[in-house]
Amino acid sequence: MRLKRVVLAGLVAGLLQVVPAAHAADDPAVAAITKVYGTFETALKESPKDVKARAAGIGPTLNDTFDFPAMVRVAVGPKWKTLTPEQQGALTEAFGRYFTATYATRLAQAAGGKFTVKPQSDARGPNRVVQTEVANKDGDTSQVDFLVNPENRVQDVYLNGNVSEVASLRGSFAEPLKTGGADGLLNFMRDRTTGMLAVKPAP
Repeated sequence: MRLKRVVLAGLVAGLLQVVPAAHAADDPAVAAITKVYGTFETALKESPKDVKARAAGIGPTLNDTFDFPAMVRVAVGPKWKTLTPEQQGALTEAFGRYFTATYATRLAQAAGGKFTVKPQSDARGPNRVVQTEVANKDGDTSQVDFLVNPENRVQDVYLNGNVSEVASLRGSFAEPLKTGGADGLLNFMRDRTTGMLAVKPAP
């Protein structure tokens, strides 16, 4: 659990010392992840204590660089095919807001850390994997990998190299989906997003 907290904190750490990947522009997948981390750092510098403001700051970049439609489809699982287009659209929109609010919240968990992006991504089928190493202010390090599709959009994040963020979300979504269907999951994500964004800025 401690290592997972280190990873989550480091992944979205504010006040991170960014270590740019050499020749990132030559690898679009690496450039996409470098952009994400840069946006996180900027958002925390501008809104160090305000989750809602951080979410507004990182939202456009996450929308551009994360494949939310693919991520929510996998997180929902087989039931996705049984949903109407309207339900799928509502869940996709809610998922993007939920994911963004989650990462905006995590931004407050670390300070004084740094991450290093491997300068070249690795092929995984038609996709690419961008490896990063995250260190917190105490020097504890963790591996965080990003699965990037051919359009250079993130489809998953692997903590410690093998713990899928989308799989974790699927576990979280299982109960509200089972008990309330699409509407239950929609309310689950909306309620938690509202709760995260309603947190008052720290003094």
